[in-house]
Amino acid sequence: MTAQLQLGDIRVDVVRKDIKHIHLGVYPPLGRVRIAAPEWMALDSIRLFAVDKLAWIKRQQEKLRAQLRDPPREYIERESHYVWGRRYLLRVIEKDAPVAIELTHRYLRLQIRPGMDSSRRAELLEQWYRARIHQALPALLTKWKPVLGVHINRVFVQRMKTRWGGCNAAACNIRLNTELAKKPPECLEYILVHELIHLREPTHNQRFLQLMHEAMPNWRLCRDELNRLPLRQELWEY
Repeated sequence: MTAQLQLGDIRVDVVRKDIKHIHLGVYPPLGRVRIAAPEWMALDSIRLFAVDKLAWIKRQQEKLRAQLRDPPREYIERESHYVWGRRYLLRVIEKDAPVAIELTHRYLRLQIRPGMDSSRRAELLEQWYRARIHQALPALLTKWKPVLGVHINRVFVQRMKTRWGGCNAAACNIRLNTELAKKPPECLEYILVHELIHLREPTHNQRFLQLMHEAMPNWRLCRDELNRLPLRQELWEY
């Protein structure tokens, strides 16, 4: 069941779920506000919660609206692309040969069949970025699973439009955004640790924060760095 609250010029989308605790989120690119609340919770109580968090909501919206946006990509020669936080120039090589992608000191080389359109080029690079994360995961999981004392069944790497990661604690699965392969490596590690800790504590409560501090004392620096980096320019859906 869904509803809406209006707090001055701020609209809050309310979704009721079979959960124990209330959750508040402010989402890019412009700061859409969403509250997930227990099914039994009265709308007046949800409004009071939102009013109490209003100053925090406004601060988060200001941060998101000030954040840079990547220009739309055309996947053409000498266009800027990022891999693990470093900038590379795209080299497009049209050749009647199998598709190949190679990273050199300065260039991201994309070898394609003649006449391949931009949407297909984008798809190929998306798959390549996904593979970079899958390559980085084994070492990170070997490092962090024993430290955090968690069991995990699967890690899904996919295009996500509103979050850097997600966790299904019941299924012991986590999801990671393909875009993390464009950010510095510590950003991927931070998001992975964040989601692994959600296997122990599903909510962002004091216990969750304590577990984050114990595991990764500099996690706030990693989060702030990720939040300062440009966002992908697209129409976000929720």
